[in-house]
Amino acid sequence: MALDFTEPFTERTARIVHAAKLHKAKERHKAGKFIIEGENAVDAAVSTGAATDVFVTEAAAQRFDYILTAAGYMGVFVHPITEGAAKYLSDTITTTGLFALCRPVLWSAGKILAGSPRLVSVPVLTSEPGNAGTLIRTSDAMGADGVIFAGETVDPLGCKVARASAGSLFHVPVARERNIADVIGQLRKAGMQILASAADGEVDVADADLSQPTAWLFGNEAHGLGALLEEADVRVRIPILGRAESLNLATAASICLYESARALNSHP
Repeated sequence: MALDFTEPFTERTARIVHAAKLHKAKERHKAGKFIIEGENAVDAAVSTGAATDVFVTEAAAQRFDYILTAAGYMGVFVHPITEGAAKYLSDTITTTGLFALCRPVLWSAGKILAGSPRLVSVPVLTSEPGNAGTLIRTSDAMGADGVIFAGETVDPLGCKVARASAGSLFHVPVARERNIADVIGQLRKAGMQILASAADGEVDVADADLSQPTAWLFGNEAHGLGALLEEADVRVRIPILGRAESLNLATAASICLYESARALNSHP
């Protein structure tokens, strides 16, 4: 796709400044849009209709021409930018030179649970963007029906979360509900068993009954689930066979979700 740099400099600059502000949650809420960066995320945003604008450097346009072609078909506005502008827009040390502005894609917990889900991830008080994005990506890969971030968590629409999700933010329903008790209540109302990943759980993950609709509670990276462990129907442990002291959040969640997906696919 040929890039047109004839747009007046002042208009181009204003557009870039506005886009850069979207790295802040307050500005995202105010504008009703969020910014993402990178091939996988932008490709998914364009193909699912979430993207409204794409910003791209000349070098990136050559690398990701297929995305720009799709953007043209989807009616997405494409804005050429300089390498300097790309560094200004990016929140990474090395930028890809490809960005998109997107409409909000978050669901409500109620909407996710209204569809008779069989597998739902519930990260509680998750604070690390990389872990949040990885949980979304893993949930998507394991065929989960949704991800519900519960409590005061990192914003799922943050650029770092979207990048870590590798496009899955646009493929699997994601919600963010600050009232944890309300989320637990909605899970029970939906008829899901609630399991919690816990180092001292009473049941090994290999022995847990995962053949029924299941919601997994995954705790905060530093403090776990705390008193919320008592809200679970079953507390499930992952046996540590080697000398590692523990598993990090994303790894533990991946194992639990895989075992659930395997059981559910064995009992359709």
